[in-house]
Amino acid sequence: MASNPDLPISRPQGELWGPLQAVADWIADWGAVVIDWLVGLGEMGIFTSRTVRWLFVRLPRRETILPNFYQIGVLSLPVVALTGTFIGMVLVVQSYTQFRDLHMESKLGAVINMSLVRELGPVLAATMLAGRVGGSMAAELGTMRVTEQIDALSSMGANPIHYLVVPRFLGCLLLIPALTVMADFMGVAGAYFFAVFLRNIDSHYYIENSAHFVGKFDMFVGIFKSLFFGAAIALISCYRGFHCKAGAEGVGRAATAAFVYSFVAILLLDLLLGIALDGVYYSIWPDAPKLF
Repeated sequence: MASNPDLPISRPQGELWGPLQAVADWIADWGAVVIDWLVGLGEMGIFTSRTVRWLFVRLPRRETILPNFYQIGVLSLPVVALTGTFIGMVLVVQSYTQFRDLHMESKLGAVINMSLVRELGPVLAATMLAGRVGGSMAAELGTMRVTEQIDALSSMGANPIHYLVVPRFLGCLLLIPALTVMADFMGVAGAYFFAVFLRNIDSHYYIENSAHFVGKFDMFVGIFKSLFFGAAIALISCYRGFHCKAGAEGVGRAATAAFVYSFVAILLLDLLLGIALDGVYYSIWPDAPKLF
């Protein structure tokens, strides 16, 4: 039976029509994303508070802490040292031509070493730690969640956060400064070797300008930042592992999310801490030496 064209078209009950429905769906989708982020931030805050509380209640046993320290610190040294060395050399390669055109080759060491100890050293050490250790922690804890080992710990009276998270948190927090110093040292050494022996920059002026413009506060800034980076890596990675979804796909997603979120947190913290520390430094020492 043919429909009567004079009759009005019926609309589904409870739905808008045309463009209004598309706008409503768009708002609903973004609202769901915002709610998910807020819920995640709340759960992350609770997870962080529980981890920090256990630091003051009771520290883990030595047999639990030392293997994590070895895994996080000792096994990360080679990759951090190698990365720092090549980054120092790459900085010389990329900067030498511009400084030579300005007839400022003697200040190349000051610029490179300042960049290494304040920014690149801490960020690269934290990035390597997030990639090598953060993903591993998330995958390990995620597998324990999927196989119900974390639930078994709870049923036996052991607190999973105290037994699994706190040792990893302490390892990242306490050992990332040493990794940062290693990255700084190898980067400075690599840059010096490439600049002096391969670019024929005078070693006296290279060292003199570096010593004049790079001071103790610059080293402190890099190490101070690394403490926040290490804490963020441990908390984010362990949180993603604890909230892993079921199956092998869930473990893979947890490991990937741990690195991605850790890297974003590193960059955000680097920006905020850099602004804050520079403001404090130049307010206390307004006559501090500047490169130009």
